Amino acid sequence: MCKDADYKFTSLDDVTSNTDYLGDYGDTNWVSSGTAAEYKDQGVLLTMAPNTVGTLLMSAHYVWYGKVSATMTTSQGAGVVTAFILMSDVKDEIDFEWVGVDLESAQSNFYFQGITDYNNGENLTVSNTVENEHTYTIDWQPDQITWSIDGKVGRTLKKSDTFNETTKQYHYPQTPSRVQLSLWPAGLSRNGKGTIEWAGGLVDWDSPYMQNGYYYAMIKDISIECYDTPKNIQNNGNKVYYYTNTRGMEGDVATGNNDTELASFFATGNDRKKDPNKTSDDDKDDKSTTKSTSSATPETVPGMSGGGNQGLSGAPPSSGSGSGSGDGSTDDGSGQPSENGGGTTGSGSTSFSQGTPEQQTGGTSEASSVVAGSAIALLGFFAVALML
Repeated sequence: MCKDADYKFTSLDDVTSNTDYLGDYGDTNWVSSGTAAEYKDQGVLLTMAPNTVGTLLMSAHYVWYGKVSATMTTSQGAGVVTAFILMSDVKDEIDFEWVGVDLESAQSNFYFQGITDYNNGENLTVSNTVENEHTYTIDWQPDQITWSIDGKVGRTLKKSDTFNETTKQYHYPQTPSRVQLSLWPAGLSRNGKGTIEWAGGLVDWDSPYMQNGYYYAMIKDISIECYDTPKNIQNNGNKVYYYTNTRGMEGDVATGNNDTELASFFATGNDRKKDPNKTSDDDKDDKSTTKSTSSATPETVPGMSGGGNQGLSGAPPSSGSGSGSGDGSTDDGSGQPSENGGGTTGSGSTSFSQGTPEQQTGGTSEASSVVAGSAIALLGFFAVALML
């Protein structure tokens, strides 16, 4: 569940690799994929080298309304996108994104359950995002969201203005979310035309904007102030958030003490003990271990999903779907963690990766996975369970 102190991020000492994380949120506060690097005493670099899909940093815990700030500089260049996002397991999403060919704008955006609506975006004016360090803040409350830069509000969205007459729902982000920061290549030739155009063109892997062989964005620090959970929700514990049905609305989230740790990267929210490489000795003492070599293949390895403004035509958006990261779990109303909890993959996989399998670092087809929690789904992560 949301805990202010757990979210403070200042160095890689706070981060666990996604290849080591199996959903025990007591082990870490942040998870990463890709390559992050310490930058002197000034922060952490998210890097993006040729033949990679950049770096993603994600909180292990969830925020269910709060004020999230990131002090940072962005990358630059055609096709290069830097992102700061709140993403829930049912694809509610609140964004700051920076396209590398426009250093005077911060793109604000939001999505409700992953529904594409290109009218949700709005550009905010800012001075050179590469040369100048700015603090970007998303203040997410039950009735409104504000996007601020250096303490000055640039945009306000009221929940009351998001009512959809067709669905009779408020298309407003309203479910527990993880914090994600990422650097990713929207301008890859295999991505959709709309994505490439939005990103300003194809990535130049010989660009003078690259240093030491990679593009980079610098994260100085991240801080989170948690707000109280909504009133009148089901309170069945204080360790995790979980869904009581598949509608995925605010009123469908409860608190509980669900287990979020998985036995292997093959496990899901409905089968947390799954491990195809478990030995007979493991069966005897009911312990599961994942072998360093594996003959089995995960059933699904979800890629990125969600926003990215116009970038939906085959591109890996800046945030993803995955499995909960340990302080919560999705539930289908039966009291057991749900396999999909309303996620777009519908697989319940607790893995996450930045980009599609073919876009993984090194160009291999095997995605780098991170298991986060017990039900659905930066420097880089995804979550299935909803961490409190």
